[in-house]
Amino acid sequence: MSEVTYEIVEHDGGWAYKVDGVFSEPFPTHAAALKAAETAAAEQKTPGETEVIEFEDTKGKWHTETARGSDRPATTVKDKD
Repeated sequence: MSEVTYEIVEHDGGWAYKVDGVFSEPFPTHAAALKAAETAAAEQKTPGETEVIEFEDTKGKWHTETARGSDRPATTVKDKD
């Protein structure tokens, strides 16, 4: 099972959460960013439908695979405050 970490950070004059180096939109308060990260982390674990997906890797090659709707990552929210 994969792991996804949502990290609360100061960003763009406010607060955001960051996942794998990608920032969310900025929030005016730490509490708002934390709540948004907790909501996103919970939604990430919600099962979905099994579907065929296509994606491009970092080398520009396209892949097709079946994504099982029950194959959800473990999530955590990392907050230094």
